[in-house]
Amino acid sequence: MNDKIYSVAVSCRDSIGWLEFDAEAGTVKVCLDDEQAVADAEKYLTSTHEIRVPHETLRDFSSVTVNPLADVESFKLALTRLWENTDVHVDWSRPVDYVKAHPNLESTKKFNE
Repeated sequence: MNDKIYSVAVSCRDSIGWLEFDAEAGTVKVCLDDEQAVADAEKYLTSTHEIRVPHETLRDFSSVTVNPLADVESFKLALTRLWENTDVHVDWSRPVDYVKAHPNLESTKKFNE
């Protein structure tokens, strides 16, 4: 994995793929074989959001304005709300390098060609 690119595995319906966030360029690439999921994720990840985040306790929330493309931490925070807004699930525990390295998974073949 490129040190300048933050990647995470994702899935939606029957499609398994990944997201790539380039913090220097301020861009995101959605690699999923589901056009609607790609469109929804791109729209969500390129828009600013008000996200309620906890502070000192799990009951101490406040709203924070988040631009997902501002930096890696903002991107990660936006990812915590991706599923409820797009049906694209972040597979935090799935090794993204494994998903990228196994193009025999039908939904990832076209991104590794």
